[in-house]
Amino acid sequence: FPCGAWRPRRREWLLAAQLVQPEEKERIGQFVFARDAKAALVGRLLMRKLISEELCIPWNEVHLQRTPKGKPFLANNLHGINSSYNFNVSHQGDYAVLAAEPEIQVGIDIMKTDLPGSSSIPNFFHIMKRQLTETEWDVIKSMSNEWRQLDMFYRHWALKESFLKAIGVGIGFNLQRIEFNVSPLQLEIGKVYNETKMLLDGEKEEEWTFEETRLDDHHHVAVALGKQEGFAQKDFDAHSMKANQLQFTLLTFEDLVASGIPVTPEDYAYWDNFCSKQEGPVKQSSHPR
Repeated sequence: FPCGAWRPRRREWLLAAQLVQPEEKERIGQFVFARDAKAALVGRLLMRKLISEELCIPWNEVHLQRTPKGKPFLANNLHGINSSYNFNVSHQGDYAVLAAEPEIQVGIDIMKTDLPGSSSIPNFFHIMKRQLTETEWDVIKSMSNEWRQLDMFYRHWALKESFLKAIGVGIGFNLQRIEFNVSPLQLEIGKVYNETKMLLDGEKEEEWTFEETRLDDHHHVAVALGKQEGFAQKDFDAHSMKANQLQFTLLTFEDLVASGIPVTPEDYAYWDNFCSKQEGPVKQSSHPR
């Protein structure tokens, strides 16, 4: 969903706020910037839409909770095939994205290639040096100019984040333990690729597959797919995932709320709260391409 371009009308914002759990509505209302509130709210709506429509649970009966590490999960009692249903959302830049799998671990991350605040690109790379391996930096530095190097950095970053989100860990994991051999070096917009390989502690990881998509000139999406803990190895083949690649579907607001049933009462003050927010921090000019 293009949350960056979304300029909600009063009716839309009030409806959207009714369609999430009260504690999430309150959390979203506390964001300083409108862009962050929009992205977080859309992320919750994507999850509820997925669960309601795919698992046939009425929207207002969907109960989401978070793990101690902050990863959302479905708290409803599920039986049989749906008991290991996995989903994950990410929002950054101009989009909120969701990926889901019925039986395997899934993590998703989206990154927008954007200038790193007031820092120069070489200085930004110096600050981030320990987050990637020497091999990964060699690939990044091999790109023809600084902008393409930054683009390749964010591609690697999305891959790493997708894996960490799939396994449900956060700050504290040494990112140098994971190394990506990206392939191909250039990604066409809209196409799904799964040739990139991961090394964990120097060993090739065959049980994980990574699907990469370039949504547009500035946004990379990485989806990590791996074996569920306790899931029989014979039942999972990472290579068979290649036949099931799905492209992303862009949703409208109407699509997003189509199956919605209000969870909380209408709250007119929530619109006033949203209108008082600045869209985002003052932004530097865009890098010429």
